[in-house]
Amino acid sequence: MPKATQSFSIFNFATEGSIIVPRTGKVEKRQIAPDPIYQSPQVAKLVNKLMISGKKALAQRIIYEAFKLIAKKDKDPLATFEKALENVTPKMEVRPRRVGGASYMVPMEVRGVRRMSLAISWLVVAARSRTPSEVEKLKNKPLMISKLTAEILDAAEGTGKAVAKREEMHRMAEANKAFAHFRW
Repeated sequence: MPKATQSFSIFNFATEGSIIVPRTGKVEKRQIAPDPIYQSPQVAKLVNKLMISGKKALAQRIIYEAFKLIAKKDKDPLATFEKALENVTPKMEVRPRRVGGASYMVPMEVRGVRRMSLAISWLVVAARSRTPSEVEKLKNKPLMISKLTAEILDAAEGTGKAVAKREEMHRMAEANKAFAHFRW
């Protein structure tokens, strides 16, 4: 049975067990540590998005093996990944806004942190959705390595499912441009 919430009047915090939760104010974002090999925060975020059930070592192995495959194709893995992210990053999105009982999809610019998060998420989802027949099978390696390699290379060239997702979002924003005055 959980402990009752206690409050401290001096600090304006509530404690739930041993966790301190602020009642008011902003909590600053944690800075993510760059990955150990490429020293890139984007690669570290890709590792975290790819990770399932806390298996970070497996996610890192998949990404580093995928980067090795990209390097075998005479391309710089980090530059290729950054180019892929640039091609997948959305500029505009539509968000629902309720006005007078009706819901309108209002086009809005995507904030910087959310841009990167969406781009990495779309890359991972697009890679996972690839069928085994679309990629080459590596012997005694997870299939995700080939899937991720193919998706990063396609995104860097401006094709692939992740880029199609961005184009779809931009099309929706363009179609709903008439509701831009409902922006808040």
